[in-house]
Amino acid sequence: MVNPDSAAPLAPSMREREARGGDISIEELSHTFVSRDLRVLDSLSLEIAPGSFVSFIGPSGCGKSTLLDILGGLLRPTAGIVKRNGELVEGPTEDVGMMFQTPALLPWRTAVDNVLLPLEIRGGKELARENRPHAMDLLELTDLDEFATVYPHELSGGMAQRVAICRMLITSPQILLLDEPFGALDELTRDRMDLELQRICANQGATAVLITHAIAEAVLLSDQVYVLGPRPARVMECIDIPFGRPRTLETSTSAEFSDMVRHIRRLLDEGEAQAAKMLE
Repeated sequence: MVNPDSAAPLAPSMREREARGGDISIEELSHTFVSRDLRVLDSLSLEIAPGSFVSFIGPSGCGKSTLLDILGGLLRPTAGIVKRNGELVEGPTEDVGMMFQTPALLPWRTAVDNVLLPLEIRGGKELARENRPHAMDLLELTDLDEFATVYPHELSGGMAQRVAICRMLITSPQILLLDEPFGALDELTRDRMDLELQRICANQGATAVLITHAIAEAVLLSDQVYVLGPRPARVMECIDIPFGRPRTLETSTSAEFSDMVRHIRRLLDEGEAQAAKMLE
């Protein structure tokens, strides 16, 4: 694991990141769960540039995870369209990797075998064997190469999440969709994992979309932060984050960083107040 106060390796140039990452286009996106008559997304329109890191933050239940499921092709919206690399999203594709709050590692498989699982499912054991060196490279990238033959119960929570990151990356996705991947970790481990995620994204050059409730995490990691209002979610504001990369924990001690966190908190509080007033 990298030292949390040390800088990550220099990120690729924006041109290099764009060459490897994928773009996402969202046009008038809305979604209603018809069985419950529950509208969770309302007319979202935005563009996510190739190679960028974007976060969505909003109150619980506003539709953030639903949005991520739609971006990943796991759920079809009731209105609007989503395009990845100019192509309409109609289902899951190999160029997208997803990661969730829990690592969900198979307990009877070693770390490296968990990493290779998506390839084994897709192409059988032969494809997994062929890509074992790639899996080991990913484990080395996350400082886990010495734990390749260790089983999940022997790993810490942060180490298990790093294995899950490697599993997401084994198919070399252009787009990473992250649904509160570190929400269950303690604060210290979460800080370390945030910097680890930044380092990995810099090395991979993928486009990353993060769903989070943690304002400071969103500001630390992102190029843009989209603040969503209460359900049905609308974009209240898109905030450009000006800090250069790589970022360290020292970045979060600046006055400008604190001002951004307070601004996003105010927006979220205003949104919740408006929602409460509508229910009166």
